[in-house]
Amino acid sequence: MRQRFWAARRLFVAALALFLVPAPALAQRGPLVLAAASMQDALEAAADAYARRGRPRPVLSFAASSALARQIAAGAPADLFVSADEPWMDDLEKRGLLARGTRATLAGNRLVLVAPASSRVRVDLRPGVDLARALGNGRLAMADPDAVPAGRYGQAALTRLGTWRGVEARVARAENVRAALALVERRASPLGIVYATDARASRRVRVVGVFPAASHPPIRYPIARLARSRDVGSELFRRFLLGRSGQSILKKFGFAAR
Repeated sequence: MRQRFWAARRLFVAALALFLVPAPALAQRGPLVLAAASMQDALEAAADAYARRGRPRPVLSFAASSALARQIAAGAPADLFVSADEPWMDDLEKRGLLARGTRATLAGNRLVLVAPASSRVRVDLRPGVDLARALGNGRLAMADPDAVPAGRYGQAALTRLGTWRGVEARVARAENVRAALALVERRASPLGIVYATDARASRRVRVVGVFPAASHPPIRYPIARLARSRDVGSELFRRFLLGRSGQSILKKFGFAAR
C-alpha cells in the first residue's frame, strides 16, 4: 500500500512538472514588433537573419502606421514600433510611450506612381501634370491621405505638382499602402501611388513615374522601443536592424540608407 502511495505521488509530481514547463513556442517567442505595412518583406527577411543567429525570432505584425500607433496608445502590448513617418512616432513620444534614447531613423524611401504591368501609360510627374487625363475613367489608388503616411506623402506631392484638386474626388482610399498596391495589381485602378520598395516587390505592376523628392516631406522610417516593453531581446533586435547586417538587408529590398 505504501509503495503504491509513493508511486502515485511520483507520477503526480512528474505530471505536474510537465504541466509547468512552458511550451517551446512560447518560451522561444521573440519581441513583438509592430511595423508599417511597407516594411513587411524587408523585416520578415531581417527577422529570419536574426533568428539564424540562434535568437528567438521576432513576432511581426504589419498595418498602417496610423492604426498601429492608435493601438499602442490604447495599450496594445508590443516591444518595438516602426513607423512610415515621423508624426505618428512624435505622437507616441509626446504621450511618454517610447523608451528614452531608443528612437532612431531606420531607413528612407521614395514615392512612385505605378500602373499594371501590361499598361503602356507613362506619366511625367512635373508641375502641371494632367493626372486626371492619365486616369481615364479609372480611380487613383493610394493610402488614405487623412491618416496613412503613404497617403499623406502622396497628397503633399500632388498638391505641390498642382494636380491634387483635379484627382481628389477620384481617389480610391486604401487602409494602407499595400492595399493600394493590390488595387493596381488587380487592375481595379489604372494608377496608384506607393513606395518604390512596394513597386519593386511586385511583378504585377511597373513604375510609370517617380515623384520629385522635393515634392513631399522626406520619407523616413523611425524605430523605437516602447516604454512598456519588458522583453530583453527587443533592444537586441533594434540594434540589429540599425547595424550593418540589418541595414544591408533593408538595402537589398530597396530602402535608402538611414
